[in-house]
Amino acid sequence: MVTLKVNLEAMEAMLYYWEATKDKEKVNERFLNDTANLPALRHTYDTEFDAEAFRKVLSAITNREPFRPANRKEGRFFNNNLWMLEDLSLTREMIKPIKVLNLDALAQKLSGEVNSNRVITVYFSPLHLEEKYTKENALILNFFCLHPDFLGGVVFSGEPLEQYIENALRKML
Repeated sequence: MVTLKVNLEAMEAMLYYWEATKDKEKVNERFLNDTANLPALRHTYDTEFDAEAFRKVLSAITNREPFRPANRKEGRFFNNNLWMLEDLSLTREMIKPIKVLNLDALAQKLSGEVNSNRVITVYFSPLHLEEKYTKENALILNFFCLHPDFLGGVVFSGEPLEQYIENALRKML
């Protein structure tokens, strides 16, 4: 049996960050550190982009400090976060479909096709260059690759979101 869980913890934290920063409120460094250590982000770190890079970029934005990225990943992460701050209504439209995302039907479908007992968590996370990361029991999708469509749905990297998730999960199983 395949069980699918959706984890939006990182996105809820980032929505708070974007709204507070847009309102020119100071976002506490501890909040940034706690957010940087959430599983949705921690699973994606490497030598170029780690928890300190995450904190450094967001701290520079919230404090309105000049920022010079150390590498391409930091630069993309910086630009993606500025993009979210430009139009919070777009940000909310991007988040809305994933808040109501229900993968129960997909879990049933996969359970009928695969003889595997797995619990897989689908995370949405604000990332940099990669559209997704896969770990043993985690699929981490880059929130910045979501694009709302005019029908109230969402497209991820050119595909309907649920189709993209199904294809990624099939590769994992």
